[in-house]
Amino acid sequence: MTYPRPQLKRAAWRDLNGAWACAFTDVRTPAAVTFDRQITVPYAPESPRSGIGDPMPHPVTWYRRAFTLTDDEVPGEGERVLLHFGAVDWEARVWVNGSFVGGHHGGYTPFTLDITDALEGPDVRVDVRAADDHAAMGQPRGKQDWYPEGTGHAIWYPRTSGIWQTVWLERVPAARLLNVRWTPDVANLSLTLTATVTPEAVGGRLALALSVDGDTLADESYTLTATTLTRTVALPDPGIDNARDRLLWSPEHPQLIDAALTVTDAAGSVQDSVQSYTALRSVGLDGGHFLLNGRPYPLRLALDQGYWPDGGMTATGDELRADVELARKLGFNGVRKHQKIESPAWLEWCDRVGLLVWEELPSAYAFTPRSVAQLTQTWLEVMERDVSHPCIVAWVPFNESWGVPDLPLKPEQQALVQGLYSLTRSLDPTRPAIGNDGWEHVAGDLLTIHDYAADTDVLRERYGHRGALGTTLEDYRSAGRRLTLPGYDPHGKPVILSEFGGIAFNADGTAGWGYSEAGDEAGFLARYETLMATIHDCRMLAGFCYTQLTDTYQEINGLTTLARTPKADVTALAAATRGRTVEKDNPLGYHRRWLARTGREPTPA
Repeated sequence: MTYPRPQLKRAAWRDLNGAWACAFTDVRTPAAVTFDRQITVPYAPESPRSGIGDPMPHPVTWYRRAFTLTDDEVPGEGERVLLHFGAVDWEARVWVNGSFVGGHHGGYTPFTLDITDALEGPDVRVDVRAADDHAAMGQPRGKQDWYPEGTGHAIWYPRTSGIWQTVWLERVPAARLLNVRWTPDVANLSLTLTATVTPEAVGGRLALALSVDGDTLADESYTLTATTLTRTVALPDPGIDNARDRLLWSPEHPQLIDAALTVTDAAGSVQDSVQSYTALRSVGLDGGHFLLNGRPYPLRLALDQGYWPDGGMTATGDELRADVELARKLGFNGVRKHQKIESPAWLEWCDRVGLLVWEELPSAYAFTPRSVAQLTQTWLEVMERDVSHPCIVAWVPFNESWGVPDLPLKPEQQALVQGLYSLTRSLDPTRPAIGNDGWEHVAGDLLTIHDYAADTDVLRERYGHRGALGTTLEDYRSAGRRLTLPGYDPHGKPVILSEFGGIAFNADGTAGWGYSEAGDEAGFLARYETLMATIHDCRMLAGFCYTQLTDTYQEINGLTTLARTPKADVTALAAATRGRTVEKDNPLGYHRRWLARTGREPTPA
């Protein structure tokens, strides 16, 4: 098991996943619970891997885990013990040794509780009450089914209730780092660190060491005069483009920069040490192009739902890595993680392997003051957790007007989309944001279109050249919806076909559907090759996102089955995805020359 928080790692921690006692009851206190079964955390009770596998509604799930602190975990003078939860869907309340220690609202984001004052010696008992209304249409739920049977319908999938990401324990010093944020600046060859520390650390110092492949880039130290410190670190400039390019991160060259941070007190005694990483890369837009590190970069994305046969929304570490590598092997340079906030471990693999990510807020389906508050709270927590990952190159607050169903008619719904877009750009001006992916654009930096036309002549007519944009905007109705609403000017923005394809092929006997159909492997590959050749010829497009990477339950329109078995030869699928040779498709022309000089093995592309 790898450390669950990849950009703020400490040496000592304890994984609390595994067997927990479980009960389905709506009582309010731990003392009233009769635990009558066992569940494997962090798998939701709806998933087979949890050991329960019951898709029916679980309005309240109780959990209990008892364990004993080791000598290294018992807090000393001034130390604290923290209990971390990766994600609990939807409302969590937590007790330790019978004392209430805190809670959290939101099904996709982490929370941390200081349990030190509830400890009564080395023996610890944790109780968790997880409440999740299966029919709550105003809370961010993504693709989770709301029908009582919960097995999935249309484009929605089995529910996820309760604990579904890692639970872990950590003993920490009082004077410590709480958070680090990295902001790269390619133009000025620098990195900006924003570090947040506890009040106990103020008056001490923060040491920072940056390195690449063991070579030191910077070694600096700063006085902590407040709980937030921001410093910009200039990186050594070799003055030659090829040498500068060695520092840049891209899918073809996912170069990370290691960071060691140490908090000391005024006397120089070490209080806290953490390991982090960052990368030097920029994202931009210009003249209808998406830019990576200042150069046009065609996006080849796959729609990635993030579900697994036995774990539902929860995967093992090996499964997370394998999915990232699968996308690269199939020729994609990125994915749009659809209607889900994935585990930080998956984002770390995207950073390390080299896979671009569009991160998307799971939708609500009803518009109410409460849904506005819950969407905003979740999105703020998502951005705080993930803003430093170099793999993330776009933020997507809304999809297909979900949660704002009357967007063309109601100014308050338009204001929400515009507001979350503006909030996103204010918190992170370094990445583009898409206000409402697919249609009915009222705000956003990219013009993204969903179009499942199976006729390649139709697609070529709509997107074959930049002059087609005006006609497409005027005449095409995606699912009956206008692509843009009054007040939004799409001209000059990069155009991304952000959902298309969806070719169904029943490769493993699973019944289901897609947007067009192939009868056998040869027919499936031929359809995919023809479709992708057409899309690559569409000069209006700055990129695409194919639906989809894997089958997902009743949707059998993936390039692989839900079990990740490819439906056709991977080499042939990858060639079709790329649409040209790797050499020609590499917009960062230094890459192969750099490989020739260094002898470094390329990341599978």
